[in-house]
Parts: sequence; C-alpha cells; structure tokens
Amino acid sequence: MSHSLTPGDRVVVTGAAGFIGSAVTRALLARGADVLALLEPGAPASNLDGLDVERRDVDVTIARHLDGVFDGARYCFHLAAKFGFWPKDSSSFYAINVNGSRNVVGAAAQAGVERVVYTSTVATLGLWRTKSGQPSNEDDVADLSHLYGNYKQTKYVAEHEVLRLAAQGAPVVLVLPTMPHGPYDHRPTPSGRVVLDYLNGQIPGFVDTAMNVAHVDDLAEGHLLALEKGAQGRSYICGGDNISMSQLLAVLSDVTGLAPAQRRFPSAFPMIAGRLSQFIEGDLLRRHPRVPLEAAQMATTTMTFDDTRARSELGYRSRPAALALYESARWFVDHGYVNADRMAELHWSPPEP
Repeated sequence: MSHSLTPGDRVVVTGAAGFIGSAVTRALLARGADVLALLEPGAPASNLDGLDVERRDVDVTIARHLDGVFDGARYCFHLAAKFGFWPKDSSSFYAINVNGSRNVVGAAAQAGVERVVYTSTVATLGLWRTKSGQPSNEDDVADLSHLYGNYKQTKYVAEHEVLRLAAQGAPVVLVLPTMPHGPYDHRPTPSGRVVLDYLNGQIPGFVDTAMNVAHVDDLAEGHLLALEKGAQGRSYICGGDNISMSQLLAVLSDVTGLAPAQRRFPSAFPMIAGRLSQFIEGDLLRRHPRVPLEAAQMATTTMTFDDTRARSELGYRSRPAALALYESARWFVDHGYVNADRMAELHWSPPEP
C-alpha cells in the first residue's frame, strides 16, 4: 500500500519538541501537514516556538492519556523516548521507551491511523562488521554485550514490541537514525555535546573510534520518505558519513578556526575515567557524572553504518558531515553556549555544500 503526505493531513508527532522530533515537525509543516505535537508534561518546548502546531501535553506511559489523540489523524510519527547516561530513576527508561511505545503504536493502530513511523536507533544493531572495518546494516543481529545501559536495552526491547504489534497488523515502518548534528540541539544531545565541548576547549584529545554523522534535517526527511515509501515492518538506517573521531575534530577545527585536538588517548583512558567518575560522582555523591560510564563505553565503540537500503528503497539523501558539524557549531555559538574566550578565537570557514 502506497502512502502520500498531502496538505491538510492530520499528523500526530510524539516527542515533537525534541531534537529530531522538532526537525520532523518542521518538515511536515513545510509539506502543509496539520500537526498535533504531543509533549511530555513539563518538558521544555522551545523548539516549537513560532511553529503553527497544536500542542497537547500527554504522558505516553499512561494509555488512557492517548484517548482521542488520534481522532481524525492519518499518520503518526513516534519519536518520544528517554535518552541519557545516568538516570536517578532507571525505571523511567522502560516506562517511556517500552510501555510508551506500545501505548502509542497500539492506540494509533486501533484508531485506524494509516501508518506509524517509529523512531528506533542504530544502537539496537549488531556491530560485528565493524570489527573487520565494515559498516553495519539493518540485517546485523544485535551483540548483547554492546547493549549496555538503560537506553540501549530499553530501545532494543521497545523495537521488539513494536515489531510484534506490526506482526499483528499495526501499520509500522521503522527509522534508525545515526548521530544527529545541526541546529536546535537545545539540551544538547550526546552527539551535540561533542561539538559543544570542542567549542569550549574541553576536548584535550581523542580515542581511535568512528561514527556515522548526519544532519538532523536529513534525518527528518528520511522519516517522511519512510512514511511514503517504506515497506510494512521494515527498518531503515538513515545516516550520513562514516568518519573517525580524529576526522570529526579536524573538521570542527577547519570550520571554526580553533586549534585541533591532536592528542590520541588509548581506549582504556575514557573507560578508567568513566568508572572513576561513575563511582565518585554517581554512586557516592549522587550527581550526574562528568564522564558517565555508558558514555565512555560508547566513545570507545566503533559505530559506523551502511544506509544503502534507505538510499535505494526510499531515495534518501544526505549532505556532507562537514556541513552538519558546521551548522551545529554555528547554532551553539549563536545561542550563547560557548564561553567568551573561545568565541574570540573563532574564524568561521563554511564548508562546501
């Protein structure tokens, strides 16, 4: 069954004020959709400022809160999720990522929504190929030893539950974004934190790892393509360029004029720092660790991906990683995230589009 997004279509977006969620919302508005933005009660929603959307506070972990939400809706994008490395309440990950996803997808299907685009994550995939220098794809079975931390574990379970609903008839297609960069990263996300820490001179060096960098607006477009062209129950990685951490930092140096981080640390270094920070700050002082152990584990894991399926089946395209990193850096600078001393050293050099 083919799907097409037409002006006036009622579309429900959960997590609409988030980094990727707000990019999807902007892309939908550009196509003339009538967007109902579901927001976590009490959470910041500044990413929706100035956008012509209907807002509604909904706790997706409580099924009855979704009553009537999908009335008249043709489509749903489910992006609401809990992401973090050091939670005081780890049960909230399961409640939001697993139970919330079951509630949203189930309610949308019951209401007759024609298609639900569920945002999963490449973190649910196996990384077997990366050990031999090859990027992973949608067919790589998860390596359970890499599902460390509440986020990865609950997103893995959530994906299973969403696919189970799809097997029972829920009209679901899955998008697996890679590392997003670009404007409107208010929190910032862990990927944005790398850029921000570099801008503030807080990255003295790097470990030998690699990742896939994508512009957040390309990821949003990938969601819309999955809606219109994706196959029922099929997963699509949406990404950009696979680059090493040294290359990422070199790009940031090129576009900002700031000194590059040239010191290479052994992979054991962040793990030691993470364990110490977790024990002293997390376990003893009960505050967020400066170096969360889960973040250290991720920083030492090669996470490169092949998004050929999305490109060939959906027509997905992405802009260069350098442009995504440049626009991320500019946004942080323009919105006051960078200290004055580093601001004075900036000499912008925009990359070729």
